[in-house]
Formats: sequence, structure tokens, C-alpha cells
Amino acid sequence: MIDALYSDRILKLAANMPGAGRLAAPQGTAEGVAKLCGSTVVVDVVLDDQGRVADFAQDVRACALGQACAAIVGESVIGATIEELETARDQLKAMLKEAGPAPTGRFAGLAILETVRDYPARHASTMIPIEAAAAAARQALDRTRIAGAA
Repeated sequence: MIDALYSDRILKLAANMPGAGRLAAPQGTAEGVAKLCGSTVVVDVVLDDQGRVADFAQDVRACALGQACAAIVGESVIGATIEELETARDQLKAMLKEAGPAPTGRFAGLAILETVRDYPARHASTMIPIEAAAAAARQALDRTRIAGAA
């Protein structure tokens, strides 16, 4: 199990966390928690005027699998739309839980997490970074729409 889950690439990703920290003035913030292991991720985002992620930060306190997912998200998120984030979230979930194909597009790097499929107890901690990023972006988009309508 250890070798299959914690490949050199996954461990290298976990050790290099793009966007680590918090933003001073986020438009959207979301927290993800994996109840089984206690992993947590807090994501802050700012969107540009076209609804794309312009700034991003993440405070990750997770296992190596969650950290690897967070690293891939951090590498790929700037410029992403809410649709891209939600698609990546849904594709990763389908890959892990339904033996679906690997994620494609901007977040295709998430495919490295395919080995997690055989370890259901690890799914939640692996998913929380992309779930939190999508939720934070959705919150930011909703807030900017409300502010624009006012």
C-alpha cells in the first residue's frame, strides 16, 4: 500500500506547496475537512473581472495525498474558471469513486492520484483541496455578482 500510494512524485508534490498561506482580502474562502483523518484545507481566492482566479492561497494541514492534490491545484489554478474547477472536482471524484477516467484539461495533473482509487478511506483527504478551491471560487463569484447587482 505505501509504495502504491506514496510514489516519489506524490511525495515531491507534497513537499512543494504553491500558494501556501492566506490572502489578506479574499473574495471567497472555503474550508475542507476530512473527518476520518482530520486533514484540513482553507482556500482563499480573488477573481478577476471575467470570473477567473486571479489570486489564490491555501493553508493545508493534510496528509501527503491531500498535500499532493493541493500542490497540483496550486500549480494550475491561476486563470481557471469556476467551471474548470468544478469539472476537475467532479472528474477527480469520478476517477476515485467510480473508476472514471482521469481528469483532463487544466487540472490533468490530478491523474497522478489514480492510485488512491483502491483506498476508499483516503478519498476524502485527497479530495478536500479541489473541493475547497471550487467552493471558494463559487463563493467569490456569487459575491461579485451580488455586488455588481447592487
